[in-house]
Amino acid sequence: MPLRAPITSALRAVSLAAAAASLALIAQAQGAGKVYVSSEKDNKIYVFDTQGERTGAIDVCKRPRDMRFSGDGQQILVICGDSNAMGLVNLATGQLAGTVPLGDSPEMFALSPDGKTAYVSIEDENVVAAYDLGTKKPLFEVKTGGEPEGVLVTPDGKTAYVTSEVANVVHVIDLATKKVTKNIQVGKRPRRFVLSPDGAELWVTNELDATVSVVDTRTNTEKQKIRFEVKGMRQADITPVGMTLSPDGKSIWVGLGKANHVAQIDVATKAVKTQILVGKRAWGMGFAPDGKTLYVANGLSDDMTLVDAASGKAIRTVPAGRVPHSVLVTK
Repeated sequence: MPLRAPITSALRAVSLAAAAASLALIAQAQGAGKVYVSSEKDNKIYVFDTQGERTGAIDVCKRPRDMRFSGDGQQILVICGDSNAMGLVNLATGQLAGTVPLGDSPEMFALSPDGKTAYVSIEDENVVAAYDLGTKKPLFEVKTGGEPEGVLVTPDGKTAYVTSEVANVVHVIDLATKKVTKNIQVGKRPRRFVLSPDGAELWVTNELDATVSVVDTRTNTEKQKIRFEVKGMRQADITPVGMTLSPDGKSIWVGLGKANHVAQIDVATKAVKTQILVGKRAWGMGFAPDGKTLYVANGLSDDMTLVDAASGKAIRTVPAGRVPHSVLVTK
């Protein structure tokens, strides 16, 4: 008889632990498998499941564009170009929870490794500006060439790379001294970045060159250009902008803009492996965590194409609001 109470308590504890674990798995499942697409003209972020079915919409600030998850994974941070602000979307509630005031016509951004600082390209002011996301206050800004866009911060948090569309250069910025230490000449109208898995190469799309520049990050010099050709398309209509790295780190996928295709490039050989017809003005892209599906935002056909990465074929195309810009996929 004296043993019954301890046994009962132990069973109750095991039961409660199992229930808690079950609830945690359910919560995790509810938060997983979502694809977010920013719509510039609808002032919304549309929510899809991984099969491309729309499940919701989040009202945000005006002209939402570039998006990232916050450092703690609790929010989506979205640049709103016509609100001169960064929207803070609470993922638990699916609502805009606040904004961070930015400069005039913000474009793209990157986060510090600790997720506390946002580095934002401010197009009309020709600067990259740093903002404290905790206090929502500006920290400093660095002058750039005309129309800065792409921003990438190295994993050690020491360096920022910023494209200037007008100057045709990539600025190398020392974040400790807050100064440009080098300008790397690339192609015409450079736009976005991808860092290779080993950090040795910085890939840069050149919109008006139909190329991607590969920069050696040890010397900060361009070492190679990868040129695109699409059968039946004029060179001037091949306008690479968006890029994304496959989860296995073996391929970089490039949206070819007005050419209405995405291209897969082998990271090791720099060879273009395949090109896939998607929608009009393919720019923003994101991968499912398992690397099987690529989601492509087509800005001029107002839709999103799901691509099977293994077969190199489009699976389906679904409406994604007016002028979809960026794609964000939960891990």
